[in-house]
Amino acid sequence: MIHLIEGNPMDPKSLPDEQRAIYEALNNSPMDYEFPSKAQLKFEIDLRSHILHNARKINEGDSEFSAFADSRFNPAFWIKTPYGYELRRGRLPSDAIRDVFINSALYSFECVTTIVLIYYKSILDSIEPSIFNDLYSHLFIWGSNYNENLWMETYRGVDRIPGDVYYFYNPDYADPIWMGENSVYMADDLYFGHGIGMVTHKGMIEALDTLRVKGAKKSAYLLNQVTRLNSARFYPYRR
Repeated sequence: MIHLIEGNPMDPKSLPDEQRAIYEALNNSPMDYEFPSKAQLKFEIDLRSHILHNARKINEGDSEFSAFADSRFNPAFWIKTPYGYELRRGRLPSDAIRDVFINSALYSFECVTTIVLIYYKSILDSIEPSIFNDLYSHLFIWGSNYNENLWMETYRGVDRIPGDVYYFYNPDYADPIWMGENSVYMADDLYFGHGIGMVTHKGMIEALDTLRVKGAKKSAYLLNQVTRLNSARFYPYRR
């Protein structure tokens, strides 16, 4: 449930449909969500809305799904190192992140990197670009290698707020890249996972179950945890 420290409650009828769905999910959750002000609550909703938009952009784009050995980033912006992709000197972080979504055919990456890219782009859409460039001046990306001030946090529990990230674990995977799928919860039992697409909970399980070793007995399943950005960290830098 939403708790405002100061001010009157927000009127969800004033919000666009997608943002209203985010508000209602927060307000109907058994977990408490406390915000100092209506403005900070709106920032949280806006940030989540950007996450949904950018997840759809990845899904609709031409980037491919691959392990690191076969991955690609546009060399005009990125240098491939043994541990990930480093921003090329002289390039702005904001331009490099935008390029992933503009020239998607030049990119290939796996699901953790997908979430990180969606987060970076959603932060860029939410704060001043000049501050984004300062925060991430030494941009580095691949899997769990990312800037510490991305302020991404993981908690126990699943309450399905649009914009949350959930992990479907596949214990009997045939290829390590399909050990599981990091997915954005979109709305109404719909998830986006790079390499699988927009599917329901059941669809995600069924897709991962086709990627198990021969004779596997254990089905994939959703872990009881959620990953999300700490919006309060970014609020002071809002546009």
